Amino acid sequence: MPRMLDVSDDVRAEIGDEEADRLLAGGDAPGSYDCTSCRTPGNSAQERTSTVLFVGEETAVLAFAHATCIPSQVVSVSEEQLKGAVQSITAAQESGTAPTRPVPASERQATLGITCGLVLVSGELRAALVVEPDGPIARPGSVSLDDDFLPLLLEQGFHPVTDVDALPAPNPGWSALLAMGKLHAVLQPGNTGSQAAWWQAHQPLAVSDGWRAAATKAQSVLMYAAPSGSIGHQPREDLMRQAMEKAAAQGVLVAAEMPLAGT
Repeated sequence: MPRMLDVSDDVRAEIGDEEADRLLAGGDAPGSYDCTSCRTPGNSAQERTSTVLFVGEETAVLAFAHATCIPSQVVSVSEEQLKGAVQSITAAQESGTAPTRPVPASERQATLGITCGLVLVSGELRAALVVEPDGPIARPGSVSLDDDFLPLLLEQGFHPVTDVDALPAPNPGWSALLAMGKLHAVLQPGNTGSQAAWWQAHQPLAVSDGWRAAATKAQSVLMYAAPSGSIGHQPREDLMRQAMEKAAAQGVLVAAEMPLAGT
């Protein structure tokens, strides 16, 4: 059965005309799939679907996404990240569950809010992600109402921030995935030394030219995180900086530097 697939010229060039035509005709293309961008179900027989080719040094993986989430494209990632993604997807398919994520303390699922901004660190503007959930986060399986968001991040290699002007220490295995100039995910180490999505954008998050230029120059992104209600939604970067400094003074801000994946 023909599929409602979008195959970009870049993807076609990588997989070849024969394979691209076979996909469009319904061969080798799944009817239902989990969108590689928003992780919700999709159906290529009923809605426009993008083909997304993740290419590593030795491996390439073809994935599918809602056309409203991400256009058909080729995304370059490290071989380690690609193998990690394959293992994560395979494990999720076999178990019928998604990769482990922080679990909210309440029955309503908490949302991780992410703000992209420029932060002046040691006299240099750096691309930063400021993460704050809209509710308390509990450990998986816990029935406690305590907010374990910061303890969980500290256990996963993030460090307390006492001075926002100081460069955070690296957190090995974590990275920020950028594709087509938009933020798609924050990746964390998996259980087998691979990587899995810690945060996945429902729709790719647009970033400013200045943010992208700073991230590209440093080839890294700074990620700051604070518990719900610590920073809030600030309309300007100077107000965001003030809120971050206040959170640091209160001992509720953690951070890490992570490499930039993609372009």
